[in-house]
Amino acid sequence: MRSIVRSSVLTAAAVAAAIGFAGSASAAPTWTVTPGGTFTGTAGSTTLKDTNTGTTVTCTGSTATGSAVAGSGQSGTGLGKINSISFTSCKGPLSFTFTVSAGKLPWKINAVSYVASTGTTTGTITGISAHLAGATCSADIDGTGGAGSGTGTVNLSYVNSTHKMTISGGGLTVYNSAGCLGLLNNGNTATFSSVYTLSPALTITSP
Repeated sequence: MRSIVRSSVLTAAAVAAAIGFAGSASAAPTWTVTPGGTFTGTAGSTTLKDTNTGTTVTCTGSTATGSAVAGSGQSGTGLGKINSISFTSCKGPLSFTFTVSAGKLPWKINAVSYVASTGTTTGTITGISAHLAGATCSADIDGTGGAGSGTGTVNLSYVNSTHKMTISGGGLTVYNSAGCLGLLNNGNTATFSSVYTLSPALTITSP
């Protein structure tokens, strides 16, 4: 009888431990942002690239304004947002010049992982949609949902010590290409690359 009771107790303890481990393993990380509030990001050379054709549209600069939620214990989803973003002096091959306008704002900033040794947060910016308009060439950039859907995604990393947010890669697609002479083609994948310095600086940590 004692052996049965002892076995039952051990089994119950093992199950409880397993449940506790599973719960801790599956728990999403939490985040702390200071001081939070509004910020401005300024960048130099900013590029959009059709990865299938290799065509690159390069802007000499970009400015973004956004906001971040202050406080601790936050989910990484929607930790901040980009409320406005502009691009200056954008040019492509064959002397094409473009006006690049953003759509479906605000774009959502999401934190996914954190490296404490370098103070680096990695994550995504989601909800991206944009339109390129030139004298003869135009196109839309978005995600899998189609032009104007606001489903585009790019990768980001933010380093506390430098206050720099690096944008790279992502899931973007070219739509409604017209007059671009095969340089930007419908259905091609695209990437967005830039480095924004944030002011005032944010400090993002996890947990």
